[in-house]
Amino acid sequence: MQLGEVMTVAVVFFAIITFVKVLSAHYLKSRIIKSGHFDKAGILEQSTEVTEEQRSVNYDQFPALKWGLVTFFGGIGLIIIELVGASNPVFSDYNSTMPFGIFFVSIAIGFLVYYFMMRAKMKN
Repeated sequence: MQLGEVMTVAVVFFAIITFVKVLSAHYLKSRIIKSGHFDKAGILEQSTEVTEEQRSVNYDQFPALKWGLVTFFGGIGLIIIELVGASNPVFSDYNSTMPFGIFFVSIAIGFLVYYFMMRAKMKN
């Protein structure tokens, strides 16, 4: 499978999920309004304001750290893919899904490292 095919599938699925999410939010809002609860219709709006209480429970206090760790571990995954591909010519053919697996696992490790760092910080 080529990278273009994978990206096309990812974009199509993302578009479908986004469309369903927007459509379901619209139907839910209209049902809330039709039932006469006008004051509760705004609960589906995305609020950009973060209160101090939400901040104390929020694990995403350091977004730069999170995305830095994810990028770092993603880069480590790409380095591993390149090193394994240099020692094994069949691997570098990219007809296998193994490079994608290595890359996504390394990104997941980055997210997990961030999660455990923030959990330890919240306990202190």
